[in-house]
This record gives sequence, C-alpha cells and structure tokens, in this order.
Amino acid sequence: MFLVLAVPAIDHVTPPYVHLAPTLFVAAAMTATFASALVTALIGVGAVAAVIVAALDRGTLTSEDVIMQLVGLMVLSGCMVLFCHLRKRHERDLVRVRSISKATQRVVLRPLPERSGPVSIASAYHAAEADTDLGGDLYAVTRTADSTRVLIGDVRGKGLASISGTAIMLEAFRASARLRTSLQEMVADLEESVRWGIAEFSGAGVDAGERFVTAVVVDIPDDEPVVRLVSRGHPPPLLLHHGKASPLQVSQPAPPFGLGDLDSYAVEAFPFGMGDLLLLYTDGLTEARNLDRTFYPLAQRAAAWSDCDPQALVQRIAADLGEYVPGALCDDMAMIAIRREEPPAAGAASLVSGAVSERRRPSE
Repeated sequence: MFLVLAVPAIDHVTPPYVHLAPTLFVAAAMTATFASALVTALIGVGAVAAVIVAALDRGTLTSEDVIMQLVGLMVLSGCMVLFCHLRKRHERDLVRVRSISKATQRVVLRPLPERSGPVSIASAYHAAEADTDLGGDLYAVTRTADSTRVLIGDVRGKGLASISGTAIMLEAFRASARLRTSLQEMVADLEESVRWGIAEFSGAGVDAGERFVTAVVVDIPDDEPVVRLVSRGHPPPLLLHHGKASPLQVSQPAPPFGLGDLDSYAVEAFPFGMGDLLLLYTDGLTEARNLDRTFYPLAQRAAAWSDCDPQALVQRIAADLGEYVPGALCDDMAMIAIRREEPPAAGAASLVSGAVSERRRPSE
C-alpha cells in the first residue's frame, strides 16, 4: 500500500524521463503471496488508480505506453486474485487432509496408555512420508485378564498395501486380545490375518511374496517377573538393567508373518523384574545413519539411560537420533519403552532361572 501511494507523489517531482509506475506490478505480485484475494484485488485497484493519477499529472494518460501499463496491470491483478483464491482453497484442502490423517492415525494407530497393569509405557512414532502421521510401522498395547500384551511391527510394501497391512495387523491383534486367546493362538490369528490381507490387497502384477510383516508380540504377566515373546523376523527387544542393554534373542527365530506356514514356533520367556526397562523398536531406528554412514548405536545409547522412566527414555533417544542423523529420517520409525513398576509376586522369581520355551503344535 505504501508503494501504491508513493508512486504518484514521487512521479510528480521526478524528471519526465523517470517513470516509477512499472514498480506497481511488483506490489500487486508480492501482495498475492501472503494476502487474501480481497486485499490483493484492492491493491490491484489502487495500483491502477496510481498509474492514472501519475499519468494525469504528466498529461500522458492517452499515451500508448500508459495504456499498455494499465492493461498489463489489470491483467496481472486479475491473475493474482485468481491465484489467491486457488491458494486459499488449496490451504483449506491441506488442513482438511491433515485433520483426516490425524483422525485416521488415532483410529488405526491409537495412542498407547501411560499405564497398563503393573507396567508404565511410553512411545514415539515417525512416519517417513511428509505431511502424514501413519506409515508402515505399527504398535499397540492391550490388556488380558492377567497380563499386558504389546505388538510392534513393520509392514513391508508400498502405498495401499502398507497402510492396509498396518490396519489389518492391528485389528487382528486387538480382536484376539478381546477373545482372550493364548499368546500362541494370537500369533496364529495374526498369521492368518496377514495372509488374508496379502491376498486381498495385492493387485494384479504385484509380487505377493514381497508382502510380509516383521513383528514382535510380547506378553507381560502381572504376577510373574518375566516377559514372554514371539519374534517373527523383527529386531530383538532390548532389556535395560543396571546400565546394560541386553538383546532378547530367541533361540529359534521364525520368519516374518506372511512368509511361511510353521508347524511350530517358540514362545520364550526372559526375566523382567521391578524397575527393568524393555525397549521395543523398528529398524527405522537402528538403520538410521550419520554423515559417516554409520548405523545409530541404539544399544550403547539406551544402556546409558537405563535409569530413566519410559517417557524420558524415548524422548532422549528421539532427541539423540535427531542430532545423529543429518536431515529428516528417510524411513518409518517406532519405539516403545516399558517398565515394570510393581514387585513380582512372592516366590515368582523361582519360576525363572533362564529362558522358558513353549511350542505350538499343529493340533493346537
């Protein structure tokens, strides 16, 4: 607006060969980058009026040069008003899409509870795609009658197959928990659901063999100082205890969900006492690299923070990862920290002298 008012006044005192009217094109164009369509239109009208006033003052209103300036300014102003209208509509659409994305995330990837039975929980999630809150990584927590069950996984695939796989896996996990099935039965239900999802969402020409889900399914009993888990091709959880980070490696790892029919698989138990921290994560965390192309040393960093509460642990890891990796993460990332807050029942410690293994048989 200042430029629109200044041009006629400056033209009045400058020599005849100095013309500032062309600068009004800049005013109209710059206004459109931040102002509304109405303000842009007003600036355009003001710019046209300023050219007319300056031309009348110099007696050049009917000159070919001034007429071309007026026509050009009116055309530019009209285009800028249309640009503003389209920009505002795009901004409204973007806000609506983001709100839908956030609502979808809260329905599919629900926020985890801060407390479940005797354990406290914290989580962090990062989607690789810009302007999205949901990707191929997934997690969920649910309760049974006497334990807390946790799922963390990574769906392989692109586009619809990835998002649909996430939704199918999570709903199967929650449904199995509602039915109070055993851990073995839950894993079998997840396998069946993933296979159905692969068949349902893999279109023509798509290699269904590339569709699978790596995951760890965890069961934490309320009255035993143990954690039971089934690993299906997923990075092993870390047990943080007294400044050490120990990976919970199962003795017989199974392939990811969707890649094989197993006659048996191992459900293994590890000590998990009061104050211990359990860190579950996806490979987006451990495969992040710094400028030297060195992988993020998760176990080393997490061990140094073994005395933190779950929320502080995930916050420190997320902040440290942001400093370690140049730029934004290029992969989905999820992690869950779990700490047992109550002492195990008396005598329960005698139940665990090492890993406990159960096997699912075809008849089960």
